Amino acid sequence: MIAIIDYEAGNLTSVQRALDHLGAPCAVTQDTAQIARAERVIFPGVGAAGAAMASLKRLGLDKALRQALDAGKPVLGICLGTQIIFELSEEDGGTRCLGILTGQTIRFPAGLADARGVALKIPHMGWNRVRWTRAHPVFRGLPAEAEFYFVHSYHPAPGRQEEVVGTTEYGYPFVSALARGNLVAVQFHPEKSGRPGLKILENFLAWDGKEA
Repeated sequence: MIAIIDYEAGNLTSVQRALDHLGAPCAVTQDTAQIARAERVIFPGVGAAGAAMASLKRLGLDKALRQALDAGKPVLGICLGTQIIFELSEEDGGTRCLGILTGQTIRFPAGLADARGVALKIPHMGWNRVRWTRAHPVFRGLPAEAEFYFVHSYHPAPGRQEEVVGTTEYGYPFVSALARGNLVAVQFHPEKSGRPGLKILENFLAWDGKEA
């Protein structure tokens, strides 16, 4: 069973529907015991870092997530779930986050423009490619031209380059996929990204939590 962690940050139903489509047993849950029993964990979310961290701590889900990682279970972070695995987020005037990975989450700067000088809107919303910088089992078998769906104003700025798996261009290259051990995390929404996104979820369901 796959546990989809519910820390009151939304975007849960679309993840559940994608897993249902793949025939994968799953549950949206705040139950730490159910998370402990799960074979793998998905940590999605949209919204603000400060409110998300408050909910995680109040519900004890911050500890449940760490315990799942420590137990070697495959864990997938999505969007806000990716942003708050770092030490700090610039959102809400600076929010202390989970500190699972070193680094922080930063906001796209004002005045962002593309290579032609055309102003880019924030939040970044729409379809973009990911340039894969190293191989990983969860991102195997994706078409080179595949695009993924993004909705965000902040993005990861990791402290360790070796954890970067993919980058995306939006005014400048930003990190959009990471991996370390049994954790993978993406800034985009695989559950809203059509066949390429379903391929990522399918790979995650088969993944043993190792990078090779």
